[in-house]
Amino acid sequence: MSARVELRDVGHGFTSQAMLFRHLNAVLEPAHVYALTGPSGSGKSTLLSIIAGWLKPMEGAAERVDCEDVHWVLQNPYGVARRTALDHVALPFIAQGEPHEIARAHAAELLDVFGLVKLAYRQFMELSGGEAQRLMLARGVASAPQLLLVDEPTAQLDLHAARTVNERLHALSMSGAIVVVATHDPNTRDACTDIIDLREYQRW
Repeated sequence: MSARVELRDVGHGFTSQAMLFRHLNAVLEPAHVYALTGPSGSGKSTLLSIIAGWLKPMEGAAERVDCEDVHWVLQNPYGVARRTALDHVALPFIAQGEPHEIARAHAAELLDVFGLVKLAYRQFMELSGGEAQRLMLARGVASAPQLLLVDEPTAQLDLHAARTVNERLHALSMSGAIVVVATHDPNTRDACTDIIDLREYQRW
């Protein structure tokens, strides 16, 4: 049976009287890109934490089945200040056993896809917010995880860069990954295969 994430009657909040959402049931499967939508403060990042296994829900259960390889791209990108963009993307390939030169070649190809190849030898601390965001997304794709969680991937990007990111997330899911994206961006939402709107789980 393939990897999956099962959410069974999941609810979470600050207290039992101040719940963010309740009665959420879903099975997240490979080859899907799930958009988590809802207004600010509705619990999108909280639900990502529950899916990742970092947070136990107050109600119900979240179970990752045959899905231990998880990568999370945070909304505020972070990296090693003096490492180059190429280093950041090559490392996952090296961790997968590729020789350094082959890993760097694959990293350069991925940087090109994300419009970053001209910045390959620029240090992380020299990148703009949007460039750093695209770099962390490229690194997430390079990691080839079973489950990729992404928090507001296009918040700092122009329309062209955002379209590229949406296409790459879809391509990663087609390779067999489960991709879950918390987003306010209607274009990103529409590019996903499935939508989990937390507003539907705030009515009880």
